Amino acid sequence: MGRVADALRLLWEIALGALTAVAELLFLIVAAPVRALRKVRGATSPTALDRAALWLARFEARRLRVPVDDSADAGRAMAYLAARAPLGLLGGLVLSLLELGVATVIRAGWAWTHNEPHDGMLPTVPLLLYFGLIGIVLLFLDISGLVGVRVVERRLVRNMLAPDPTAALIRRIEQLAETRAGIVAAVDAERRRIERDLHDGLQQRLVALSMLIGRARRGGKAELLTQAHEDAQRALAELREVAWRVYPSGLDTLGLADALAGVAERSSVPVHVRCDLTSRPPMAVETAAYFVVSETVTNAAKHAAATGVSVEIRQDGTMVVVRIEDDGCGGAVPTGGGLSGLARRVAAIDGRLLVDSPAGGPTVITAELPCG
Repeated sequence: MGRVADALRLLWEIALGALTAVAELLFLIVAAPVRALRKVRGATSPTALDRAALWLARFEARRLRVPVDDSADAGRAMAYLAARAPLGLLGGLVLSLLELGVATVIRAGWAWTHNEPHDGMLPTVPLLLYFGLIGIVLLFLDISGLVGVRVVERRLVRNMLAPDPTAALIRRIEQLAETRAGIVAAVDAERRRIERDLHDGLQQRLVALSMLIGRARRGGKAELLTQAHEDAQRALAELREVAWRVYPSGLDTLGLADALAGVAERSSVPVHVRCDLTSRPPMAVETAAYFVVSETVTNAAKHAAATGVSVEIRQDGTMVVVRIEDDGCGGAVPTGGGLSGLARRVAAIDGRLLVDSPAGGPTVITAELPCG
């Protein structure tokens, strides 16, 4: 079934390419002289013909399923159209020969099954063998021609419009260098936050607890021991909270859905979590998704005055999409400390973070995390 679909796709691509080749030849007859005249006059501003050339070139690239360079200009597009138009016409000619052969076989089969001569000939065993052999050879040559036209077309669009491999490699190196710098900054910020949480919260509580126990020992007061016990319980709770914010240990054993259920339970605002994943994603993706949800829920409760947060996690091809929406006041700034840190964490695994937070709300934060 897959091979039949591939064959039909090939025929469709060649047929569509033949039609667009005719349109592109007519377009070039009009556009090429105009562009040459503008070049002589020194005009550099893009025209409607330039935009049409780019659109046609990108349409051909989509037809052939080949990615193209977004920075391609109209000159490259017109050069490509001029080079591929003869190929498109050749593909249409080969396809026409295939249609002619199929029509001939159908007419001959119809005539011979009704005992009627076809072109003055009645079917005999030697004649059928002869035409059968000739038909197989011609069919092979025709199919080879169709495949060859598509191969040459794909190679042409790669050579003339696809991104330059060296430039793409340089962009990738720059992106990785930027991502690495972002990871270092995110780790440093996380360390400072942990130190601040321990110093301002847990450390102060433990100092107060030590002093309280000392007073209880000197005075022998039971109520002070009770208060010391309660403070110790609160200190343990804060310590567990800090540990969970460093890394949720339950994520390893429970999985993302249960770990986020814990986030919802600890949140000061109602949080509805819906996790529709067909399989468990890689640990790096789970960790990034967890921290995106955890930090966003915390920010919604602390800064946006939200009364409810909805979290949706779903699989979209090779991507895990995390969508968090709150009903707060909006106005979240993507370049702020919290969101920029999340964006760096997401970028570290080649994902991206989208923020939509108009004034007055609602705020929608979407993280797209690749699993491949």
